[in-house]
Amino acid sequence: MKSVSESQVRDVLDRLQVPGLGKSVVAAGMLSGLVIKDGNVGFSLEIRPDEAEAMEALRQQAEQAVMALDGVTSVTAVLTAHRNQGNGTQQQGAPGRSGHQTQRPQQQAANRPDVPGIKAIIAVASGKGGVGKSTTAVNLALAFSRLGLKTGVLDADVYGPSQPRMMGISGRPVSLDGQKIHPMENFGVKCMSMGFLVDEETPMIWRGPMVTGALQQMLREVDWGQLDIMVVDMPPGTGDAQLSMSQQVPLAGAVIVSTPQDIALLDARKGLNMFRKVDVPVLGIIENMSLFICPNCGHESHIFSHGGARAEAERLGVDFLGEVPLDMVIRETSDGGTPVVVSRPDSAHARAYQDMASRIWEKITSSGESRAAPNIVMQ
Repeated sequence: MKSVSESQVRDVLDRLQVPGLGKSVVAAGMLSGLVIKDGNVGFSLEIRPDEAEAMEALRQQAEQAVMALDGVTSVTAVLTAHRNQGNGTQQQGAPGRSGHQTQRPQQQAANRPDVPGIKAIIAVASGKGGVGKSTTAVNLALAFSRLGLKTGVLDADVYGPSQPRMMGISGRPVSLDGQKIHPMENFGVKCMSMGFLVDEETPMIWRGPMVTGALQQMLREVDWGQLDIMVVDMPPGTGDAQLSMSQQVPLAGAVIVSTPQDIALLDARKGLNMFRKVDVPVLGIIENMSLFICPNCGHESHIFSHGGARAEAERLGVDFLGEVPLDMVIRETSDGGTPVVVSRPDSAHARAYQDMASRIWEKITSSGESRAAPNIVMQ
């Protein structure tokens, strides 16, 4: 199949006029973040926040125009609102594109609707990277599935997607109706990730608003079908992606993953407090890499300390969901695309994840499966 080039995409978008502006999408400076990989094309159209509804038709026209090019197999176009530097928000009265004034976020914040077909969405998050958040997320998702729940995984870590490898899935998602993308699936769990659309070694050089737009599209423009629960593997930290997911998605709660040492718990505390500030229930804390047991002599070593997450959960007044050891089996099965919950379901490690999933599901169902998304007020 003939491959499509960046210049071809730009040329076709340069013929697409922006309503009321008298300029093309390219001439107006709206096109950004253009990525092409194996016939899959992704790009962003930068708009003002108040233009989102009016520009949706233009976004669809842009997708259709690029899709008509030879060599294109899929197109993902998102609308993103550029934010000024400084406090990270647009100020009232500040000119946007075309010289119009923009509004403050508190004037535009509004509840977002539930995601059709998905009963409950939980975020698996961490205050910092390297604590095993993605490994925890995938094993929890598989544990939910083993409970008999229809389960999906959304890999929200756009800059470092790892779910395709951990779920043992390769290939590209397709659109069966030209409207929604069909998610990938393995072990009975549906999955969507930016890792399906770009090569593992390709860096995602996107600004925060572009990431937010991509996450919304992976959530709302994917044919997830009927799910009892969706696990969102969040990126580490407390940035745009976390705030946007908390603001725009009716999360049933968040699970915080941390290792037991003090420096990791400091960052975990920040992540927990962020979810509290945006009115997302914290379902509990998981202590990962809790201890190491030598496979040869059985000696127990506390490489990253031990019990810190349990003590922090008690101090902060949230549930301690359990602990998972530092073990080569967990690492090897995750790297190999056969996580321990499915490859060794009778092991102590798998039972630990299964117990945590049961506790989380019990907390969700006892408090209501979903909630309305909160309004976020930036001051």
